[in-house]
Amino acid sequence: MSTKLPDGFEISADTARIDREQVHAWLSQEAYWALGRPRETQDAAIEGSRNYGVYKDGRQVAYARVVTDAVTFAWLCDVFVDTSVRGQGVGVALVEAICADLGKPSIKRIMLRTGDAHELYRKFGFKQITSPERWMSLELQTGDRTEQT
Repeated sequence: MSTKLPDGFEISADTARIDREQVHAWLSQEAYWALGRPRETQDAAIEGSRNYGVYKDGRQVAYARVVTDAVTFAWLCDVFVDTSVRGQGVGVALVEAICADLGKPSIKRIMLRTGDAHELYRKFGFKQITSPERWMSLELQTGDRTEQT
């Protein structure tokens, strides 16, 4: 699958370009999985991850991050596209670019969790987990709530 980024948009994996204030606002105020996430938590997540941004006219319009050992495993998370550019192929191009970037080393598995974008990720070959009985999760509490990412 080859998706062209719409004219005027640019994807970058340069963490220094991430508009941390904007990303925090999107995730903590609009993303069901990160509502109320503190800014210091988001900044720490950015620091510990591989980050991707989509920009138009110098303004960040989408974000995603990947937690990875850069060798065998990656966790795609916090994928968010600003409402002003949704439906223009920005999210599809972002996920495609991330999968292509992660496919360069020997990463064997990219995982993600979604509550509403299954069809988007199926376009890239993501499937429901096979043998879910082999997978385990430890839900850690943060204050009164469980982090959703």
